[in-house]
Amino acid sequence: MSAGTATREGAPAPVADGSGPGDRPEGRARPADWARDLAMGARFATSGGRQGWTRTLLTAVGVALGVAVLLLAAAVPQIAAAFDAREEARSGGLLAARQYAEATERSVLTKDANTHYRGTDLHGRLVQADGSSPVRPPGLDEIPAAGELVVSPALKDLLESPEGRALAERLDGRVTGTIGEDGLLGPAELAFYKGADDLSPADGADRVEDFGLPESDEQPLDPALVLLIVVACTVLIMPVAVFIATAVRFGGEQRDARLAALRLVGADAATTRRMAAGEALVGALLGVLLGGWFFLLGRVFIGRIELFGLSVYPVDVAPSLGLGALIVLAVPVTSVAVTIFALRGVAIEPLGLVRKSEQRARRLWWRLVPPGAGAALLLPLAGSVAGEDASVSGVQITAAVVLLLGGVALLLPWLVERIVGRLRGGPVSWQLATRRLQLSSGNASRAVSGITIAVAGAIALQMLFSAVETDQTVQGRGGPEKRSVANIYGTHATVGGAETLTAQLRRTDGVREAAGYLQAYEEVRGSDDGVTIAVGHCATLRRIARIDDCREGEVYKVPPEEGETGAPPAGTAVLGEGGEQIWRTPRARTVEGIEGPEGGKVEGLLATPSAVPVDALGSPNYQGWVVADHTAAALENLRTTVFRADPSYSVFERLDEETSAEFVTIRRAVLAAAVAVLLLIGASMAVSMVEQLRERKRQLSVLVAFGTRRSTLSASVLWQTAVPVVLGIGLAVVFGLGLGWGLLRLLKAPAGDWLVFLPVAGAGAGVIGLVTLVSLPFLWRMMRPDGLRTE
Repeated sequence: MSAGTATREGAPAPVADGSGPGDRPEGRARPADWARDLAMGARFATSGGRQGWTRTLLTAVGVALGVAVLLLAAAVPQIAAAFDAREEARSGGLLAARQYAEATERSVLTKDANTHYRGTDLHGRLVQADGSSPVRPPGLDEIPAAGELVVSPALKDLLESPEGRALAERLDGRVTGTIGEDGLLGPAELAFYKGADDLSPADGADRVEDFGLPESDEQPLDPALVLLIVVACTVLIMPVAVFIATAVRFGGEQRDARLAALRLVGADAATTRRMAAGEALVGALLGVLLGGWFFLLGRVFIGRIELFGLSVYPVDVAPSLGLGALIVLAVPVTSVAVTIFALRGVAIEPLGLVRKSEQRARRLWWRLVPPGAGAALLLPLAGSVAGEDASVSGVQITAAVVLLLGGVALLLPWLVERIVGRLRGGPVSWQLATRRLQLSSGNASRAVSGITIAVAGAIALQMLFSAVETDQTVQGRGGPEKRSVANIYGTHATVGGAETLTAQLRRTDGVREAAGYLQAYEEVRGSDDGVTIAVGHCATLRRIARIDDCREGEVYKVPPEEGETGAPPAGTAVLGEGGEQIWRTPRARTVEGIEGPEGGKVEGLLATPSAVPVDALGSPNYQGWVVADHTAAALENLRTTVFRADPSYSVFERLDEETSAEFVTIRRAVLAAAVAVLLLIGASMAVSMVEQLRERKRQLSVLVAFGTRRSTLSASVLWQTAVPVVLGIGLAVVFGLGLGWGLLRLLKAPAGDWLVFLPVAGAGAGVIGLVTLVSLPFLWRMMRPDGLRTE
């Protein structure tokens, strides 16, 4: 029998005298006993000298980093609500715009002036007061006069810098003020209001008397985007929970040795577990307080941070009372549960701590149950997020993702134990590392379990992102190499305005070719299908159709693709907005449409201006395309030309894919959250690495005293980290690809690039490598001879 598991033969066993915890049977503790034992454990955490405080503070820091991220995640609903409220406050009233109503003292004419500059969207709006007391958009003290600009602080800084010189020429106004916080979505948003004096409802301007009416026709979010949000939240939160659970186990070996001493003076096993829980509870409570301080400190500076085009005001970063209370209560409770669970596999005896001399091999079967259950929950949902009846079972999908990713953390200790148990021989540093892993592979597995979960989740999320982006993107068709193709679209156009804008486009620096025309879609009598009418002079029509002999006053028709409805026969009545006849289609000669550089053909009727009543057409639009040099300067010149012609016109570069705004917002938010989680992973792993080295201070000093080279010990530490990392990353790749494939089945989307794991796995390995290098100075410090001292 081991000396650590039994008393010396003939030695008297400790006697319970009724004054200690050993006077009652295990498992029958009263609430008062629980309180006393927890308080005793708390005293151990705060009165153990420098080592005790160091251990407690390391636990508190590890927990605090996780709590800070959880509080930030809990604030996301409030951030989203504030974002929507700010958006509705400045543009919600446009839905109730009275385009043709009479002007009042309060009314304001307004028109979109959104633009794009060097990859960044600018929110812009033209405003013109009708009366002496006009309603003001949020953030404005007064309506700017014609030619004046009121800009956001970020845009003001850009316009005053050399990088914003071209944008200043485009906006062409004098900055007279800045937009207040209540008129912006975030501190880094680029936005402006420009005064005008030539706006009218006939040109597409809206007349409003209130900018803050709530939006009433908000469309529900696409199910694919809902799925993306659910998976992203789960993937980003799970590593945080794992790190918190790992942090509360810091200093486990020293704590267990102290508990063995308590057994010697009469404490039973249940009492020692309660004391250990009390010790962990102190670290967790300090971590909650410190995490709250981290959160508040970060909240002060968050307004100065912009990630992937996303910025928020500190006042908007506020977790709800319910979620905040849940975090504050759940973290200490979880720390107690994790501590008690961890002690189940440890034998604490009166004369010392013994982890069973012949540890039982970790069993595999029960570790396969959670991922199997996750797959069973996920696979029946195949196709549920695709089609017209798409729906997202949020709870079931979340449970499936949690179980599948949890399988990574459960299988990693078993895999590491099996692999390292067969490792033999090699250099001294390798032998030191493998022996350490063979003796305590669980600690090494826990240290990298969080990063493996994060990598697995990131791989699945990347596969899902690719599929959803394809669904939410309108693919452009660019031109040959060294050139860009752009489309221009605008409402309330005229023939003269279209011809003028097209001529200006052709004169723009960097533009090689341009074409533009007037286009309207009108209803026809006796048919559910309307007719598309393109209007332009002969020179314009020859650019969109093969017309050999074009004369003013003639009409031509371009047949559609097979299976589609063509142009109506001659004599068909074309109806205006009120259902009244505005035109009868004349005889039209059939011509062949020319495919433009953007990949489309104009189909329907092509008419010269005198052949159709242009003024009676309902809301004719400008349609145009441009072939330009494939340079940033050419594109900015193009946007400037269009902006000066009409700020409400849009420019779409066909080499850039047009992606839904909701998807772009979600992608930016997820990337910003991923950066926060990655920083947490690095910081938490650094704390965990320092704690492991601190626990091994004596062993390291002894090895140095016996002549072991410092470089050998440094290499052994690197090997100890590298082996679990390689195994963990490999396991994460398998689970990540499997989870990604299962999520794609929900969308009925094909699997794209199966090598998507390479950059994600590389990033995960890079974080661990960086943390290991950062820990080397602490390792060298632990090798000093004073590490042999003891108290």
